[in-house]
Amino acid sequence: MNKSRFKPIRKFHKLTGYLLALQIFAWLLGGLVMSAIPLEMVHGKHLAKRALDNPFSQTDYRADLNHLARSVNGFNTLTFSHFLDQPMIIASGEEHAYFTATGAPFPAPTEAQIRANAQAHFLGDSPVDSAQLLSTGPREVQYRPHIWQVTFADTLSTTLYLDALSGQVITVRSTLWRIFDFFWMLHIMDYDERDDFNNPLLITFAASSVAFCLSGMLLLFQSPPWRRRRQHAR
Repeated sequence: MNKSRFKPIRKFHKLTGYLLALQIFAWLLGGLVMSAIPLEMVHGKHLAKRALDNPFSQTDYRADLNHLARSVNGFNTLTFSHFLDQPMIIASGEEHAYFTATGAPFPAPTEAQIRANAQAHFLGDSPVDSAQLLSTGPREVQYRPHIWQVTFADTLSTTLYLDALSGQVITVRSTLWRIFDFFWMLHIMDYDERDDFNNPLLITFAASSVAFCLSGMLLLFQSPPWRRRRQHAR
């Protein structure tokens, strides 16, 4: 077989191999890391509870529910909840409004209350390391406004994000989540917001990787294994 026919394919295969090597390694390593860490651990279910059992009964909520429903635009639902030792009513619609058991506006929690509530949700023994009131949260909580960031002094730097108006836990983050998020960024090649799985860079590299594999398959015909076996047999 004329090997000169395969020269352009060989050059293409070699060049694309150099260009794709690091990204293919990142894909493989990222896939290994993300498959090795259970999602329950990534989401921090073993670190903190998102919600606690409500110790109050329906009779403890004495507010005029119709009045509360009218106080929210696009009213949808009323939820009987609690914050520490206080019953709370959450009216949901286009926005959320928080009320006491009697229907008065629920006062925004203090830092001491936020720390106590975070500790109540935390499943470990470590103390709170820091508590910060943020006007805008970081990317790991989708830049949500008006939240508390409570970090614990444990080995995974467990961080609880709580709503500044109600004290409710929004989400849990940790070093495990951040490691997973880093490799997810490498995997989808979105180095900004890390949520665009259809970005042009990823599509280009994926298409180039397919072409790299196809060129490698074509190069097999340059010196196929069955021809080598026949030559050895002679």
